[in-house]
Amino acid sequence: MSFSSTLFSHHVRFTTNQLSNPNPKLHSLNNRRSLTVSAIGTDTLDGTTLAVIGGSSVAALAAAISLSDPEKRRQLQAEEVGGGDKEVVRDYFTNDGFQRWKKIYGTTDDVNKVQLDIRIGHAKTVESVMKMLTDEGSLKGVSVCDAGCGTGLLSIPLAKEGAVVSASDISASMVSEAQKQAKEALEGKDGVQIPKFEVSDLESLNGKHDTVVCLDVLIHYPQSKADGMIAHLASLAENRLILSFAPKTFYYDLLKRIGELFPGPSKATRAYLHSEADIERALQKVGWKIRKRGLTTTQFYFSRIVEAVRA
Repeated sequence: MSFSSTLFSHHVRFTTNQLSNPNPKLHSLNNRRSLTVSAIGTDTLDGTTLAVIGGSSVAALAAAISLSDPEKRRQLQAEEVGGGDKEVVRDYFTNDGFQRWKKIYGTTDDVNKVQLDIRIGHAKTVESVMKMLTDEGSLKGVSVCDAGCGTGLLSIPLAKEGAVVSASDISASMVSEAQKQAKEALEGKDGVQIPKFEVSDLESLNGKHDTVVCLDVLIHYPQSKADGMIAHLASLAENRLILSFAPKTFYYDLLKRIGELFPGPSKATRAYLHSEADIERALQKVGWKIRKRGLTTTQFYFSRIVEAVRA
C-alpha cells in the first residue's frame, strides 16, 4: 500500500519561554525553560502526521518518552482485529483510515496544511519513481508490479506510459478506489491497458514482472520481516526493483517516539523506520545491488527511494 512515510499523531508545536526570578534563592529557576505543547487538527490527523519540534525542546521532551506506552496501545489494536501488524494495517486502511487517506491522496481542497504537505510529498515520490523508470527508455509493453498500490497514484501514470500494470493492495477499499480512478483516467485511451487490480498482501504476490515497485509500504514491517519481504519482492522482479521507505536516523527516530506520546483520537498503524544500510544489505543477500538513490522531503513527509538491479 502506498502510504506516506510520515509518522506521528498530531502536529505538535513546542515553544520555550525564558523564566526570570528576582529572588536569589530561586536563582536556579533562571535559565530554566518551560515546555508548551499544542495539538492542532486532532480530528483530521492520525498516526502518520509528523511532529514539529523546536530547538532545545527535543532534549527536553526526550526524557518523557520513557513514560509513554505506545506498545500497549498497539497490542490493544491487534487484539481488537484478531491479529498482528498485518491485520491492523488491513483493518485500518479498509475502514477508518481509508477515508482519511483517500482525501489526502485525492484532489479535494478539504485538507489541512499537514495533509496537503503529505499529498505533495507523496506526489514527488511518484514523480521521482516515474523518472527513474522512464530514464531507461519507453515503458510500452513493460510489465510492472505495483505492490501496495493504494488509490492507484503510481499505477495510473505507469499505464499512461504504456506499461502493463499488475497492482495490488491489502485494503479492499483502496483497490476499489484505485479501480474507479483508473477507469476514469484511462478508459477509451488508445494503446493504454487499464491496470489489473487485486486485493492481496505482499506475501501472497506471485508471478514474474520486468519491474516491481513497492512505495512506502516497508514502514509497516520491522527490519526482521522487511528482509524477507525484500527477498520476496526481488524474486518477482526480472530486471528492476524500486523501494521507498522511511529513513532511520537519530533525528527521525526521536521524532517518531515523540509522536507516540500524542496518539490522537483515531486508530493508526505502527511505523517502522529503516536505515539505508539495512535495506542495502537485504538486497545484497539475494543478489541485488542499488543502482540509483533518491530522497523526497517536505515539511511533514520524508521518503528514501532506491532502485536495485541484479548484481
